[in-house]
Amino acid sequence: MKPYVYITRKLPDEVIKPLLQNFNVNMWDHDDVPVPRDILLSEAKKADALLTMLSDTIDEAILTAGKNLKVVANLAVGFDNIDVKAASREGIAVCNTPDVLTDTTADLTFGLLMATARRVVEAAEFVKEDKWKSWSPLLLAGHDIHHKTLGIVGMGKIGETVAKRATGFEMDILYHNRTRKPAAEQQLGAVYMSFEELVEKADYIVCLTPLTPETKNMFTREVFQKMKQSAIFINASRGPVVDEQALYEALVAGEIAGAGLDVFDKEPIDASHPLLKLSNVVALPHIGSASVETRTTMMGLCIDNIAAVLKGTEPKTLVNKDWMPLVRA
Repeated sequence: MKPYVYITRKLPDEVIKPLLQNFNVNMWDHDDVPVPRDILLSEAKKADALLTMLSDTIDEAILTAGKNLKVVANLAVGFDNIDVKAASREGIAVCNTPDVLTDTTADLTFGLLMATARRVVEAAEFVKEDKWKSWSPLLLAGHDIHHKTLGIVGMGKIGETVAKRATGFEMDILYHNRTRKPAAEQQLGAVYMSFEELVEKADYIVCLTPLTPETKNMFTREVFQKMKQSAIFINASRGPVVDEQALYEALVAGEIAGAGLDVFDKEPIDASHPLLKLSNVVALPHIGSASVETRTTMMGLCIDNIAAVLKGTEPKTLVNKDWMPLVRA
């Protein structure tokens, strides 16, 4: 019997063709509605492979539901939705999609910074709502980007790529990371700083750090109060690294000038969320890597990883490096 692969969102038929040639494949029949927990659990009981989304919780109960599961391929660079330790213990490979989305996510991040700084969304709505009646010197005046100071929290590959874009605007680049990045310092002129120093000195603070126990609620009210009143905060990493109530209070109090957010603590965010009521917040629906080209490439990488594991070889992008396949009875 062919190995069974379950995909938790509807993907284009042409993308999954390589899987259909060698495996039995079933897909959740929606591309915009998460697969219900009970269905995911039922499918996990018989699956040899799962192709999952970042919004799917792949915990120990899912990983141990059946005896056949060998690989979980996550359509994201992040994998905080997966219990990686449990997967390793069960001999299940966990794969992600790094590198292929770096440039696309950096483009979106810098675009979000520009849209927030120059009040692009607010200005577009101003025109559409027929509020533009005359020209005035400070009508929807925003903040310059060129020659300002950019502070990047989380200087991974995406952070470095955002920094490259900033050089075109002749920005001074500061960064904070768990480890120093000598190459970025030499090639981009980036300056390493402590987190505390960075938030005090930067005009734009861009959060690109992964979600870990150490980074959860990293941005508190106290942190926002240390920023310049003219500072703009951008988050394109994970929602839970920010205390959203603290961010809301800081914006309302005028402690920072604005925020551009592609991620939220709970996704999808409800339209009644207080942050969405503020004109100086630009909110996007977690579309950092959402170009047709990049998402298609990500899907293909997931499929390649699944095929590799089910054929008995090592996948291209293995998360749990301690993975050792179990010989199941």
